[in-house]
Amino acid sequence: MFNFLPKKLVAILATGLLLLNMSIWCPLLLALAFIKVIIPLKAWHRLITPIITKVAETWVYGNSAWMALTQKTHWDVQGLGNLKYKGWYLVNANHQSWVDILVLQHVFKGKIPLLKFFLKQELIKVPVMGLCWWALDFPFMKRFSKDFLAKHPEMRGKDLETTRIACEKFSQMPTSVMNFMEGTRFTPKKHAKQQSPYTHLLKPKAGGIAFAMNAMGDKFQSLLNITIVYPDGIPTFVDFLAGRVKNIIVRVEENPIPVHFTEKDYNNDPEFKAEFQQWTHEMWLEKDQLIEQLQAKQA
Repeated sequence: MFNFLPKKLVAILATGLLLLNMSIWCPLLLALAFIKVIIPLKAWHRLITPIITKVAETWVYGNSAWMALTQKTHWDVQGLGNLKYKGWYLVNANHQSWVDILVLQHVFKGKIPLLKFFLKQELIKVPVMGLCWWALDFPFMKRFSKDFLAKHPEMRGKDLETTRIACEKFSQMPTSVMNFMEGTRFTPKKHAKQQSPYTHLLKPKAGGIAFAMNAMGDKFQSLLNITIVYPDGIPTFVDFLAGRVKNIIVRVEENPIPVHFTEKDYNNDPEFKAEFQQWTHEMWLEKDQLIEQLQAKQA
């Protein structure tokens, strides 16, 4: 509606509406989370957690509303047909920009349960949003370098322990567990440093998703393999706010999770680890080819 305005004005308007939406729902979310914490009763938690989730979902709808007012984006989305709002899903997507999060929330709102992201530990320090992610039980993962683990072997496996605790909470009500398997946003510099065998993707990190399957395998209906493409180039968050993102392509592929993936130990079973890594490699090859095809069609 307002995309005809100069891009600087669109960015200012979009930012204002984003902050207004946040100012409405964030205080309520944090107040409910505080009440949840001070009353450590499981029955109370089961009662208040869906309310907290509903507040967050309304926040997402608010984001979609200001996006509709300020953006003139053509959305090309396929694969949403058979999804269920009251299901459990393991969701995986390629990761290129902070815009990915708004894209995923917009596409899946009302289609599947609220997306719960695995986040880097440092993000809990993000003003306001870090507390909101904590209030929503988003798991914060702290990754350690090989050198650090060599000096502190007792810290090995802490990420998996965080995953286990999070999955215990997620199993109590319908949830979409979201994981960016690349672990970080794609950039040409990171791609070159990794010597990634894929053209449009970084190497996948299989451990977290394997552990989530093991911890919640009997709950997950399926794996949603999401491919996001920005035909006009990977946007910054400012690009999006200014209405410069004209086209977004999203492809959703729903795949069954092999039963034995939920039963085996990724860390302590070398044969299964090799099998699982091969499975993720093949999925990444197919995703890489799909990105190439979708970009070629837009050229």
